Amino acid sequence: MMNSSTALGADIAVSELALTHLDAAYNLARWLLKSDQEASDSVHDAFLRAIRYVDSYNGDNGRAWWLAIVRNVCFARLNESRRALKERVDLDTAEGQDSPALPYTDASALEDDLHNSQRAQRLSERLEHLRPDLREVIVLREFEDCSYREIADILDVPIGTVMSRLARARQLLRDALGDPRSDHGL
Repeated sequence: MMNSSTALGADIAVSELALTHLDAAYNLARWLLKSDQEASDSVHDAFLRAIRYVDSYNGDNGRAWWLAIVRNVCFARLNESRRALKERVDLDTAEGQDSPALPYTDASALEDDLHNSQRAQRLSERLEHLRPDLREVIVLREFEDCSYREIADILDVPIGTVMSRLARARQLLRDALGDPRSDHGL
């Protein structure tokens, strides 16, 4: 058990770590949740969780530890949203309504940070449609410049899984964008 001065030092260390990698945390959350507000809330919740569980940090890679917490909070929010939507659909169906009201999402806000070119917009749209497990490896590798080892640590998967997901995601994006390199090995 930590004494109060040790706890304060740990809180400061977590604060510095979170602040150093705040942009990466927010970017990952925004791409996973597709909402600026949800991303902000998730990063805040992740910070509180990091403070609470600082003793789980083993001192290895702080960035990977922090982004793993952000990722876990985001997926918890997504699961919560899916459950709420399913309950709403079930309730509406039980009440005899034909189609439930879907929640509004501000997907266009994601494109604000991308170049205004048509190709960048198409890339953003295609990226949003990737499965979350493929989208997160692209975001972590290409946008946040994480190493394969860091991504493996963040996702808690083997490096080979990171490599195969990254290859699959890149191929799907090339196919969707009509990239001539998407000839599937010809």
